Amino acid sequence: MINESQAHNVIGATAYGTNGGKIGTVGQLFLDDATGRPEFVTVNTGLFGTKESFVPVADAELDGADLRLPYDKDLIKGAPNVDLESGGHLAEGDEDRLYAHYGLSLGQSGTGYADPGLAGTSGTSGTGTGTMGTAPAGHDTSGPSTDDAMTRSEERLDVGKTSQEAGRARLRKYVTTETETRTVPVTKERAVVESEPITGGNVDQALDGPAISEEEHEVVLEEERPVVGKTTEAVERVRLGKESTVDEETVTEEVRKEHIEVEGDVDDRRR
Repeated sequence: MINESQAHNVIGATAYGTNGGKIGTVGQLFLDDATGRPEFVTVNTGLFGTKESFVPVADAELDGADLRLPYDKDLIKGAPNVDLESGGHLAEGDEDRLYAHYGLSLGQSGTGYADPGLAGTSGTSGTGTGTMGTAPAGHDTSGPSTDDAMTRSEERLDVGKTSQEAGRARLRKYVTTETETRTVPVTKERAVVESEPITGGNVDQALDGPAISEEEHEVVLEEERPVVGKTTEAVERVRLGKESTVDEETVTEEVRKEHIEVEGDVDDRRR
């Protein structure tokens, strides 16, 4: 329950319902004319806080800048519309409709009317419930008041680069066998039989030896044959290196952007 010392801190507080969900900002506080105790608050609800819903605060609790109400958001938003009388008072019939909407009665315990001394202060004597004050025009309706402007934010896509292994390359040396053919000229000797007449120049050699005899004479024939040998020699050096190429890749990602729309009779001068 809100006491008189907390009354001035209620206006501008953020109202929360039974499920912990934020409902809106407290705009006005109404006090009992006889006791001065807080009795009703108005909470800005609806789109952009355009509606003020009346809520009993007999069972409400003020926790710092948060006002916790024992009702859910739908019940508060569906509260009856109320027109204040002159002097900022609630009419008796309007109080009855509000308490009926919230399932309360004038004599129900916990509503602020259980004390017989307060029973006649709810408007039955014509005094009604008076307003303590209202929040200034242009205040925030969805949270704590800041200034007269609303900040629009949007996400920006920041694209960077990171290096990662894309593959590997290696040099490997292996041996194959090929057949290579070369033509080499070779020389071969063969025997040739020749005859020559007896002349004065060879007569001595021709008559050297017996007149009639048997004998043999031979010559050695030679020929060249190819001889194959192999030597190993270095023919080239192969090195594994790296080079860079530049390609372009397209990045697609979702970003969130806030948009601010205007309702009502407003001259929108935004570009």
